[in-house]
Amino acid sequence: MIVCSCNAIREQELRLAARQGHAEVEAVYARLGCEVNCGQCVPFALEIIEEESCVPA
Repeated sequence: MIVCSCNAIREQELRLAARQGHAEVEAVYARLGCEVNCGQCVPFALEIIEEESCVPA
């Protein structure tokens, strides 16, 4: 599933970056080589990041 259409970020990419210890949307996007553009994706991205931060390593 595409989370961010501006940057074509897929859910799995976002989850992996979040699992690597990035806890803020801006940090996750930077890890993926982009930045937040329109902001429509931020609420969903935050939800995913929060879910992944609860997953044991």
